[in-house]
Amino acid sequence: MSRRRRAAKRQIDPDPVYGSYMVSKFINKIMIGGKKSTARGIVYKALEKFAKRVKADNPLVAFEQALENAKPSLEVKSRRIGGATYQVPVEIAADRRTSLACKWIITHAQEKVGRSMEEGLASELADCFQNQGTTIKKKDDMHRMAEANRAFAHYKW
Repeated sequence: MSRRRRAAKRQIDPDPVYGSYMVSKFINKIMIGGKKSTARGIVYKALEKFAKRVKADNPLVAFEQALENAKPSLEVKSRRIGGATYQVPVEIAADRRTSLACKWIITHAQEKVGRSMEEGLASELADCFQNQGTTIKKKDDMHRMAEANRAFAHYKW
């Protein structure tokens, strides 16, 4: 494996309904076992329910706002210096921010007991849209951890 430069990222096609790359990435994250049509059905139904719940005329704009609210900007990484391990706060790259937000939303939607995935996803997106819920709490915890370890920021590499 060459370490000289990063490999080019594979370009994905936009989703057929909204024409959005974000929705397409979200569908790919939800997909299990290569069942893309099932994942598309879940996401599209969840987006419709979510748009009704937050009273938005355009589900795509509301979805992107919910995703933006869930994106973290800082995280902590372990750095070993002189026998001690420090939690060093670092900024997160844009693609990783999006990936983390999608992963958290999907994980917390799956954890909602007694609901279908569409219902759980719609409610989790609605919570993110209103800046509340478990995904936003996870983001705030991550930011709080980075803020607490701000004294070690000079160890950034």
